Amino acid sequence: MVFELDSKKLEFPHPSYAEEDGLLAIGGDLSADRLLLAYSNGIFPWFSDDTPILWYAPNPRFVLYPSKIKVSKSMAACIRKNTFSISVDRDFDAVIKSCSAINRKDQQGTWITKDMIKAYTTLYTMGYAHAVEVWQGELLVGGLYGVLINGVFCGESMFSRVPNASKAALIYLAQEIELRLIDCQFHTPHLESMGGEYLSFSDYLAILTNPRYEQPL
Repeated sequence: MVFELDSKKLEFPHPSYAEEDGLLAIGGDLSADRLLLAYSNGIFPWFSDDTPILWYAPNPRFVLYPSKIKVSKSMAACIRKNTFSISVDRDFDAVIKSCSAINRKDQQGTWITKDMIKAYTTLYTMGYAHAVEVWQGELLVGGLYGVLINGVFCGESMFSRVPNASKAALIYLAQEIELRLIDCQFHTPHLESMGGEYLSFSDYLAILTNPRYEQPL
């Protein structure tokens, strides 16, 4: 059952009501308070310019445990050679705009709309959204961004302008930042090859809502 949200009421239906594809609700707004309420309950927005705001809570959830990330021999060699330099929150604006602009196979347009960029930039200024940047010299060649809630990094998007740049960002996120879980949201073969796996929503929510955890960033 898909619920229609009232933009004047800051509330969501319980995620257990989500459809088989994860769709839970429609409408509402992208205010910081609503986004934080959503992420704190395992819900996230995913829509495009020609649709209303759509809210998802997939069950099972596709996640990556940082300790289980798979690093291929070629990727390990790339890291050893210091092919890239990597930073955190050096240029959030450039990362989210690059994720929005990058051409993706079998995808027309982008779901990272101007309103989404504005909303997540607000979360960044509040300390909830973060970016990992991958550089070659002074050139930004890859990266990712997401929302950090209680030790769970909810990945929103990543991009690469050169081979292996987004992989380097994900490996850095998993190995260099003390996270309990990386929420990949939906399955992709790429994320599965790096160690992604399914987790029941109830188990995911139990990790997400554990009150005894200190933010790493």
